[in-house]
Amino acid sequence: MTLTDDQKSLILRWIEEGAGPSEIQKRLKEEFQISITYLETRLLADDLKLNFKEPERPVEPPPLPVEEPVTAPGTVSVTIDQITRPGAMISGRTTFSDGQTAAWYLDQAGRLGLDATTAGYRPSQPDVIAFQTELEKLARAQGL
Repeated sequence: MTLTDDQKSLILRWIEEGAGPSEIQKRLKEEFQISITYLETRLLADDLKLNFKEPERPVEPPPLPVEEPVTAPGTVSVTIDQITRPGAMISGRTTFSDGQTAAWYLDQAGRLGLDATTAGYRPSQPDVIAFQTELEKLARAQGL
């Protein structure tokens, strides 16, 4: 393939602007009706002693160590169901300080049960205490 000096300088400018081989192929086709393959584009750049610029990759900061969030008592919300769950004396929902949710109930024997949305979830000890405190306040306020 024979290119004019003007075409060669234009290709050089495209490469300096950051165009890659596929972009050079496209521009040669559009502007000069020259169809070449990707490999031919690479060989052309090599013949012209041109190097394609490698795209800069963003530098990612190293990952930070993951620490368990410190849960503060009082950040737990508790609600009581309008319609009590079957087999329970009282039931409702709770959201713990880490955002996990669960359904709770107090059965006929006075045992407190918790059905977490996430299987196997166990709230932290401060969250359990805050849950019990909030539940007691809410139950007293509703006369239960």
